[in-house]
Amino acid sequence: MPKPFPDLTLVLGGARSGKSLWAETLVQAAARPKVYIATAQAFDDEMTERIAQHKQQRGEGWVTIEAPSDIAGALDGVAAGSVVLIDCLTLWLGNRMLAEADIAVEVAELLDVLTAAPVPVVCVSNEVGMGLVPDNALGRKFRDAQGALNRDLAARADLAVFVAAGLPLVLKGRLPGGMA
Repeated sequence: MPKPFPDLTLVLGGARSGKSLWAETLVQAAARPKVYIATAQAFDDEMTERIAQHKQQRGEGWVTIEAPSDIAGALDGVAAGSVVLIDCLTLWLGNRMLAEADIAVEVAELLDVLTAAPVPVVCVSNEVGMGLVPDNALGRKFRDAQGALNRDLAARADLAVFVAAGLPLVLKGRLPGGMA
């Protein structure tokens, strides 16, 4: 009997580690309608190109919802029976910090929404704590907030996977049937 698809999954990794591609592969394996909640904003040509590359990489068959700040609102519009990929929580957190939002409140609300989602959700997030200590207060505040978000989400997740060099390492839970 195949393993069921987890309700809440966290896919972590460093920049360009392959975490988004691996998360997309995981969602494809669910054999359900696919929804992509995008948190990126294109403020320059390079980011516009990155977003275009991500769309091309995903291919056809995805419903994309642009939600740089309101993940809860985006989840409200998802059809029953779908599976959702949120890429990525690191950009969402940065967007909220730049908006001078109350991060503790926003993260608590996000965690509650993700935990209560009526469809499976896969969240992509950067592991930012393995590099150099940022040389400024804002960088350290962001790194600390991202680490706390990742820890709190991992505690609630059914499945947590760390991706390095495109290879998944299961930290918590079990991969659904057909995944290796």
